[in-house]
Amino acid sequence: MDHQPPPFFKRGPAPLALLSFYVALAVALLVVDARFRALEVVRQGLSMFTHPVQHLAHLPAQFFDNAGSYFASLVRLQDENAQLKRARLENVATLLRSQQVEVENERLRKLLGVKERRQVSGQVAQILYSARDPYARRIVIDKGQQDKVVAGQPVIDDAGIVGQVTRVFPFVAEVTLITDKEQAVPVQVVRTGLRSVVFGLGSGQLELRFVPANADVQNGDVLVTSGLDGIFPAGFPVAKVVHIESDTAYSFARIFCVPLAAVEHFSEVMVLDPLPALVLPEALASEVASKGAKSSGRSGQAKKKRLKKD
Repeated sequence: MDHQPPPFFKRGPAPLALLSFYVALAVALLVVDARFRALEVVRQGLSMFTHPVQHLAHLPAQFFDNAGSYFASLVRLQDENAQLKRARLENVATLLRSQQVEVENERLRKLLGVKERRQVSGQVAQILYSARDPYARRIVIDKGQQDKVVAGQPVIDDAGIVGQVTRVFPFVAEVTLITDKEQAVPVQVVRTGLRSVVFGLGSGQLELRFVPANADVQNGDVLVTSGLDGIFPAGFPVAKVVHIESDTAYSFARIFCVPLAAVEHFSEVMVLDPLPALVLPEALASEVASKGAKSSGRSGQAKKKRLKKD
């Protein structure tokens, strides 16, 4: 006779052992992904399957938004149209003068032999939703690898710098806002020309760091991109100074700013094309190479002399 116990009494590994195994496996995957980015390809592959689900999940909200905009009153739309026409007529003189100033500046640059600023271009993207991490300031836009978006591209709106593309997927891309703690932008004070770096605080504000306590910075000063990092084009508005804490006991002042762009609101943004890499002239490149060879040769001779002395 068969004396084996029925299947009901068969027991596998202990629940505590299974829990310990899965916890260790999860911790190992987190460490490997954080250190070596080993799961980036898997994450991009899964995003291709989760993108339709996310799109379906946002359909009800998009439907109600579209319905609300569709049933907007005709009177309000007519008033807005009239206000826009009035504002356009009021700004015609300023626009014409600005165009004349640009033409004069271009002529003066040619006369002085100054290099013209590089023209920027980009593509319009729509903000889909915010990232799920409550401690990060990130948004997701509807442009990805299929739209030739790459990591590092700057993102702007109609008021200034919004952030920078930090992660790209096949159909969407993740943008880190300038208010994020890990984001830094080289800036310049418009009024004085002082150059520095503005850092995000993670709370919707920015901090202008590495500024001496006796520097000429005032509340209301506007900060624009300096273009020294080769990522953000020069001259784009970034933030405005709102509070200054200056103490003679410290070398640097604490300067708090607010972003000029609508970084915390949902709207449409523009993803600028990456700036072309600077190419050195052949004469300058050969000079730099010769100097590098000479310096390496001198360092090698110095090492030989030291070895002989020893």
